Amino acid sequence: MPTTMSHTPLLAHFNARSFALHGLCTAVLCCLTALMLQAVAKGAWDAQLVYSLSVGLVSWLVIDLGRMLLTRHQAIPWPAGWRGPALVVTGIAAGALLGGAIGRRYRGDDQPFSLAQALTSASGMTTLALTAAISIAMCLVLFHRGKAQELERAIVQSQRDTAEARLKLLEAQLEPHMVFNTLANLRVLIGSDAPRAEAMLDHFIAYLRATLDGARTPRHTLSAEFARLHDYLELMAVRMGERLHHRLELPAELASACVPALLLQPLVENAIRHGLEPQIAGGEIVVRAQATQDGQLLLEVLDDGAGLAEIAAAPAQRHFGLAQVRERLLTLHGSQAGLTLEARKGGGTRCSVRLPLHFESTP
Repeated sequence: MPTTMSHTPLLAHFNARSFALHGLCTAVLCCLTALMLQAVAKGAWDAQLVYSLSVGLVSWLVIDLGRMLLTRHQAIPWPAGWRGPALVVTGIAAGALLGGAIGRRYRGDDQPFSLAQALTSASGMTTLALTAAISIAMCLVLFHRGKAQELERAIVQSQRDTAEARLKLLEAQLEPHMVFNTLANLRVLIGSDAPRAEAMLDHFIAYLRATLDGARTPRHTLSAEFARLHDYLELMAVRMGERLHHRLELPAELASACVPALLLQPLVENAIRHGLEPQIAGGEIVVRAQATQDGQLLLEVLDDGAGLAEIAAAPAQRHFGLAQVRERLLTLHGSQAGLTLEARKGGGTRCSVRLPLHFESTP
């Protein structure tokens, strides 16, 4: 069977901005080298500058392009093992030979490069020493900068993985919480009202199917969230009958907004449990979405139930849904998102969620 080969670009670590910056730094060092050479070996300033630039830039090109070529399969953009020092030696040699030839040609010296002469003359030794010093300094900068960038990428990836794992854990905790409550209600209805239990089971199956479809991604559209919420409210309506009325308000322009999956259902469950169920007559739940003037998405769950006093009096473990939603918002958006509870005039509670407004096509 044919196998699929993954091809890594020859210059996988090439970045035009960094490449230009390295070249500029090398050119500056070459200018400083020319000043040093002018002090050691008297001569025309322009000849010293061209000579220094030729040697330094050739060394830089060989080393910088070489390390990109040799590290196309590595995370850290510097050759591992013996290849790193070998690349430095190659760059220095190329600078001395090719760059030196260019510099000598500029000042009218057609004599070929002689290693013996370079090692015995003061100017030759100075040129080689400065070329080696510049090349090694440049390589050390590239090496440590590459390690720092890789460490930064590893930290960002670790934070992303931790956040995703935390979100999956929170979602895994929320789903059984709702399932257990529904099964407990079904157990009561099976013995007292079998037709209602059957209808409730049908809605429960539809809700689970929608939940499993949405479980493939931690985010989905607001229209999908409202559709699943509709299934949940229909499920609760079977149990509560005429005591529960509900209304969902989703503007068409916000249907494709992205939200965390299973964001609103815990808030609606909280409103039913602490707001409507304690009242003999029940009440109404309204869920609506709107965009704010500062570019955020505002989601509200309103009820005309017992109010905040009932929520405050409930044991802490019964606030599970609210706590998990707050944690998910903090994990996903930090201080840019939040959840607030407040009393409504005339009775009832308003639960508001604010988070950044992003649409499905937004990366």
